[in-house]
Formats: sequence, structure tokens, C-alpha cells
Amino acid sequence: MSEPLLNPSFRGSAISVRRSTHSPLITLVGASVLVILLTFAPWIFPAQFASTLMNFFILVIMATMWNLLAGYAGMVSIGQQAFVGLGAYATLYFALKGMNPFITIPFAALTCAVLALPVTYLLFRLRGGYFAIATWVVSDTVMLIIGTIAFLGGGTGRLMPGLQSLTPAETAHYSYLATWIVALVVVVGTYFLLRSRLGLVLASIRDDEVAARSAGAHVRSARRLVFVIAAAGCGAAGAVLAISQPFVQPTSVFSLQWAAEMLFVSMIGGLGTIEGPIVGSIIFFALQQTLQQQGAWYLIIFGTVAVLVALWQPRGIWGAIRDRFHTELLPVGHWVSEVPREE
Repeated sequence: MSEPLLNPSFRGSAISVRRSTHSPLITLVGASVLVILLTFAPWIFPAQFASTLMNFFILVIMATMWNLLAGYAGMVSIGQQAFVGLGAYATLYFALKGMNPFITIPFAALTCAVLALPVTYLLFRLRGGYFAIATWVVSDTVMLIIGTIAFLGGGTGRLMPGLQSLTPAETAHYSYLATWIVALVVVVGTYFLLRSRLGLVLASIRDDEVAARSAGAHVRSARRLVFVIAAAGCGAAGAVLAISQPFVQPTSVFSLQWAAEMLFVSMIGGLGTIEGPIVGSIIFFALQQTLQQQGAWYLIIFGTVAVLVALWQPRGIWGAIRDRFHTELLPVGHWVSEVPREE
């Protein structure tokens, strides 16, 4: 929240700069309780609710990574499903080679990060809509290539090995815990990343790219690093998705649906905030669980909600809440206020 620093009304006045307008102790206690509750959710809540939570976490991971790209680095991608699919197939490949599927999750994320690096040298030649379409082309190209590899099941897909020795209850519990841990690492990691020097560079790029370049910020390097991090996060989401399905098929893990959901959730929740994708995912699943029996109306209502939010509050629902109440649950910027002078 750097804009108030430029407010002329602060000239000649004492100002107070702080991370948050509320006590961090409240956030810490609330977050600790929530973490404990969600960790033991499979043993507390019904199995169906735990399964819904797992899908919710997968969407939070994807949306957080997409929001990091678009909301902070200014890169609107409609091809992040490429790394979701690559993460799923990396997990399948390592599992076929004898590794435990759950242990392969960090390796799948690392694989996606490594593959994303050379892709940036192609994509970063493009800007705006050209960049967005190019990411889609990359995703479809990767899907077609994966579909030609017989070892991975070709176009029909292949069953994830290494899970058959577990009971259905054990598989569900371990899959939930793996998904929850990945989601927690992604959200907390994003929080600390945005509080770092890189986060400061990203905030300056978001506010004014030209000014950021003029100030000496390495815009291209920062964007390249963020793209690689987002690829790794989406790869981890793909890995836990492959384990939870557990039949890995190109048309499923490379589906454009993932990109649409990332965009929808980030937009209605709030671009450029950590809480936005979480709020957006809650709204998405609330609507989904309520309207999934409504046929075509299901998609019509989703589209209507997206349009109304875009018109009413372009910064998303959490953006409206933050601006109205001057609060952040996970503060990464600064609030600047005038301190009254004593006469």
C-alpha cells in the first residue's frame, strides 16, 4: 500500500507507516487454530466434506500462483494448465520408476520449474494479449507431445501406480494431507516472498512498470523468477491432483477448465492480494455446491457473478473489504496514516 506516500496532504505532517492496522497476534492465533483444524479435518468432518476441501486446496494453489503472475507481475496467462499437466505427468513418471507417489510431489514441482525457465525466453518476447495466447499455445503443444508418449499411456492416460497397497481410507487421508500441506506451503511461501525484496520489486512493477525500470528494478529478471515459481506451484497442484484422481489423462490434467477457474477465482476474490484467491475459491465452491444441480443455469450464474464483480469492484471482493475497513489478514504492503501533531 504505497500510494498514500504520494498524497500531498501528508506534506509537512508526521506520518505513521505500519504493516497492518490490527494486532498480528490475532492473525497468528486465528491462523494456528485454522491450521490445526484443517490438518485433522479428515478425522473430524464427513469424508465428502474432506474431499471437497481437498479440491478447494488444489484450486487455492492454482489461483494463488495465477494471481502471483497476473496480480503482481502483470503477466496474464491462460496456459498455466500446461504446468498442472506436467506436474501430474512428472508424478506419474516418477511413480512408474518406482518412487512413492507422495514423495514425488516436490520433484514434480522442481521438474516444472526447470522446464518453465527455457519457456520464458520464448514467451517474454511477447506482451499483453499476445503473451496470453502464446501461453495457451504452449499448453496445447505440451498436451499433444505428452499424448504421443506410450510409456505414459499416450492419449488414453494411465493409472497411477504405488497406491494399490493402501486402503481407500488411507489413500483419501494421505491425499488430503499432501494437498493441504502443499496449499499451506504455497500460501505461506507466497506471503514471505511478497514481503521480501522481490515482493517490493513486484509491487513497484504492478504500480508503474516504467517508474520501476527507471528506479533500477530488474523487471525482466523478477518476472522470469515469478514465472518459474508459479510453474512450480502449479506443478505441485498437478501432482496432488494426479494422486487424488488417480487416473492421469491428458485431456483432464491439461484442461482449459483449470485456467478458467484460476482466472475466475482470482478476479472475483481480488487481484494483487494473497487473501483474494482464498476468498474467491470459497465463493466458487459455495456456488458450485449450491448450483451444480441447476444444469445450464450453473454456468450462466457463474458468468453473471464474474461480470457483476468486474463492473462493481474491479479489484475484487477482498479488495473492496480491504479498502473499506483498511485491514489485511496477511499484510505484505504498508499502511500510511497521518499522525496528529501535538500543539
